Amino acid sequence: MVTRDVWNETRKEKPAPVEAPIEAPVSPRPFRVQAPVIKPVSSREGTSIQIIAIGSSTGGTKALSDILPLLKPPLPAIMIAQHIPPVFSTRLAERLDRECALTVKEAEDGDIVKPNTVYIAPGHKHMTIHRAEGRFKIECRAGRPVHGVCPSADVLFHSVAQAAGDIALGVILTGMGCDGAEGMLDMLRCGARTIGQDKASSVVYGMPKAAYDLGAVEEQVPLEKIAAKIEAICRTAG
Repeated sequence: MVTRDVWNETRKEKPAPVEAPIEAPVSPRPFRVQAPVIKPVSSREGTSIQIIAIGSSTGGTKALSDILPLLKPPLPAIMIAQHIPPVFSTRLAERLDRECALTVKEAEDGDIVKPNTVYIAPGHKHMTIHRAEGRFKIECRAGRPVHGVCPSADVLFHSVAQAAGDIALGVILTGMGCDGAEGMLDMLRCGARTIGQDKASSVVYGMPKAAYDLGAVEEQVPLEKIAAKIEAICRTAG
């Protein structure tokens, strides 16, 4: 099980970069389906979303290319953990920046989170956020792979749950394996809104299914409707 202890270790340790596969292997461990203790949606209306956290793997770069260009300012900061190696994460950020109305960049350690900006985790580094002097600050550090991958959606989601609580939105997209499921459940329990890509539009219905089966996904959404859903949640919450 991925716990906050694993996330905390990524903040304390700085081991040498570890080679990680682009895709997460399927975990043979069965999930324990739990009923999350969360606030009802009605009680979260009016809460301003400040952080959007996205996790993706197989088929994720295409999904992000379909979603992000449709998003228009003003929007909260978006943080993305896509299973991708170094160099390719830089190229992905540069390409999306040309295609999007939002600013897209590869995240750097120490970045202060700004609205209307998309931060893509660098390859072979876990990306997390924490509060610093009333603002959100990014940490990008090498660490042991989680579910065989680095960056890990679980590591990102756990940090967002702790730092942002009910002012966050979690999105889990197409991908192999189970990365992100437990972190998204943590987000939901802390009051965040959560959505997952549906089976029909996923290249691999692994990560979204794992999160849904765990009870972490409030609503499954087709790829072509995810951008509109994100904007609708941010408008309703604001």
